[in-house]
Amino acid sequence: MAAAKQGDTVKIHYTGTLADGSVFDSSAGHEPLEFVIGRGQVIAGFEEAVLGMSAGDSKRVTIPAAKAYGSYDEALKMETPREHIPPDLDLQVGQRLEMGGAGGELIQVRVTEVNPTHVTLDANPPLAGKDLTFQIELIAIR
Repeated sequence: MAAAKQGDTVKIHYTGTLADGSVFDSSAGHEPLEFVIGRGQVIAGFEEAVLGMSAGDSKRVTIPAAKAYGSYDEALKMETPREHIPPDLDLQVGQRLEMGGAGGELIQVRVTEVNPTHVTLDANPPLAGKDLTFQIELIAIR
């Protein structure tokens, strides 16, 4: 059987878990995930895990944070005065927002604290700083 290599389009089923065993993402009940190895469509460690697998193969792999979403960066947390937030916006901890960056780009942030004077926003990816474990089944290579 052919082994998955750079440039191949692969279809996989997967379940991703954290160190405590909680599931953060899964393709169960959905179509398989399809991506091209080497195009950066998935995290680097995930691509590396699929390399060399053949259709029908399954494996469990733990991807260190450095090859997943990187380290947690405290510099990406910011306190914003409440008056800089639209007054009609009912902010909740855990809520996701988009804000304009210095270069005009849109930045995804998560609300981590709300108080009468400030709102704390976090621009780190939700899985930053975490090692991720995946159960992967390679369905097809083309």
